[in-house]
Amino acid sequence: MLRKTGGTKLSVTTLAAALAVSGICVPALLQQPTAWAASSSSGNDSAPARGGDKTPAPGAATAGDSLFGYLGNGGYDVGTYDVRYDYRAGRTTMESSVEIMATATQDLSDLSLDSVGQQITSVSVQGKAARFRTADEKLLIAPAHWLRKGQAFRIDIAFVADRSANPPSPAVLPGQEDIHADHWNNFPDGFALFGQPDRSHLFFPMNDHPSDKARVTFRITTPKALQAVAGGTLKSRTTRGDRTTYVYSTRDPIPTDTVQAAVGHFMTAEGTGPHGLPIRSFVDTKDFADAQVQLGRIASQLDWVEKKIGAPFPFETYGVLGVESYPAAMESATLSTFTSSVGLTEGNDNDSTMVHELVHQYFGDAVSVRTWNDMWLSEGHASYYTFRYSADRGYTGSGSFEDNVHRAYTYDQDARPLDGPPGDLNDPLNVLGGTNAAGVVLLDGLDHMVGDATFQKIEGTFFKKFRNKAATTQDYIDVANQVSGRDVTGYVNSWIYGRTTPSAVGHPDWSGTP
Repeated sequence: MLRKTGGTKLSVTTLAAALAVSGICVPALLQQPTAWAASSSSGNDSAPARGGDKTPAPGAATAGDSLFGYLGNGGYDVGTYDVRYDYRAGRTTMESSVEIMATATQDLSDLSLDSVGQQITSVSVQGKAARFRTADEKLLIAPAHWLRKGQAFRIDIAFVADRSANPPSPAVLPGQEDIHADHWNNFPDGFALFGQPDRSHLFFPMNDHPSDKARVTFRITTPKALQAVAGGTLKSRTTRGDRTTYVYSTRDPIPTDTVQAAVGHFMTAEGTGPHGLPIRSFVDTKDFADAQVQLGRIASQLDWVEKKIGAPFPFETYGVLGVESYPAAMESATLSTFTSSVGLTEGNDNDSTMVHELVHQYFGDAVSVRTWNDMWLSEGHASYYTFRYSADRGYTGSGSFEDNVHRAYTYDQDARPLDGPPGDLNDPLNVLGGTNAAGVVLLDGLDHMVGDATFQKIEGTFFKKFRNKAATTQDYIDVANQVSGRDVTGYVNSWIYGRTTPSAVGHPDWSGTP
């Protein structure tokens, strides 16, 4: 896999070579096969004009991630996305647009966004038509005038979103199956989004890396017989003739892999959680009645998680989205998503799975990972607290808390020699399932090392310090060392980067990998 060396980010030209060495398919854009396109006719094919007396440079065409080397971009920080979809029944294409507000982090001559499966029709920067070129995974933009470091700027992109377009991830190797092939989840009367881990830029052009979080607004127009929902809070609903436009916005920045917007036939359930937190859930009408028990548990789930982590729920609202089919349960920010006929019917396993996604709202969404190789911070925490919740609720179908930790330990012993350690996985597409087990045993061992009270303080301190930010494994180590007064660096690193499974602290009868 592509390694990040000395914090260096790759330019468009060096990225192609690096990905080729890594064995990852190089997007055609990086081979620069297309000429610049103009958003409006200028009668001049020369390079776009530049202003000022400094020497600006192109932004990096990657975030420099060591696992998904083709994701993300540099030279700017996104503040907001404002996305418009015009959904028409019987079509898989939608007239769409996105307005991006960002701040330049360098003197910027050109910039790029992650984009795939879209027909880009026009691009402007600061209200002026910009030249652009597209191919596969990148949209390169040449503004009419370069951008100064620290300058806030706006990008407007008109495009056609094609929901039939589900190209495989560049991380899928020849002969390998993409286990989450349908990231546009289409139904007879609508759709839902599944962007993890690296496909959210199917939905709109973006800086698709969890280190660059942003507030997101969706403006979705549908036939008035259908309903649109999205993460965040409903800001307005306007009907004109036979069409209705719904506007949803998130209050807080979220990582791009957790965006959610959906169209369908939904029924709404509303309630109140701890501290007056608004709860709103949307479930496919066919399954709404069967979901009532699980929907009624959300408030108590929130209360349990808040007490265990020691922090109020981080977003302005919470609930679940139940659709007729979905690849897996997912922690869509403010609106965890499930297959309604499977994941929201009454049952102890579903109750625990709902808590898993709820914990992700803290670890994964509010605190995102700085790199994908830090994913244990998200998956490990979600699985750890799921096992704690099941034990507290008396759900013994899968055994006691210790049974589940032991099962995770045994799994890691089997998986680590094949898959690599959770902080240096061999296969990028294993990131959603290859970090849970080690994270669970690491956190359980840390609890044994420092005691329950100190462990909870570590968890709460880490969350509060990095809320609305992106964090690394080293960030967690630093907080744990400071709060506990001990040096747990070697312990954490052995679990995240070690090539063999360490001994399990607190369980001397379990043997580590030879």
